[in-house]
Amino acid sequence: MAGVETTKGSYGHSREASVDVAATPDLVFAHMDDQSKLGSHMEKPSMMMMGGRMTYEFDAAKGQAVGSVIKMGGGFLGVKLSVEEVITVHDPPRRKVWETCGQSQILIIGAYRMGFEITPAKGGSHLRVFIDYNHLTTFFGGILSLCFASIYARWCVSQMASDARRAFLPRLKPVAD
Repeated sequence: MAGVETTKGSYGHSREASVDVAATPDLVFAHMDDQSKLGSHMEKPSMMMMGGRMTYEFDAAKGQAVGSVIKMGGGFLGVKLSVEEVITVHDPPRRKVWETCGQSQILIIGAYRMGFEITPAKGGSHLRVFIDYNHLTTFFGGILSLCFASIYARWCVSQMASDARRAFLPRLKPVAD
């Protein structure tokens, strides 16, 4: 990955969420590989974001190749936020991993690595979404991290996993009179 500096190394904290999805690994991977779908929970104002939201900017590979860069920007409680992520593993239909690169301006958690793993399962696939992260190192950020990082990380991976499961639930058709 020439020209891309990542936050390689160990992370002090992690959270994960797992769900069974009623679709083949290929279909689940295609859904999860679309970063705009994967991060849709961040684009809508929510209680977890205190009414804030993030927007995405993609390079030509749209986060679907190793080395591809994704930029996010937005706000939280009036504070401007920005973060860049780089795809470090892209192994369809099994695994994808991305992590922060460069200088981020984010609250709650520090540098992180996120990803998902998909394995075949009876009736479809088993999806595991994970985040490995560090707490922020500034005084104020460190306090926020201690208080909220675990809650935020759990919310994030749970949203991604449940959104994927929901995307493949059978849709009921309206009954005609």
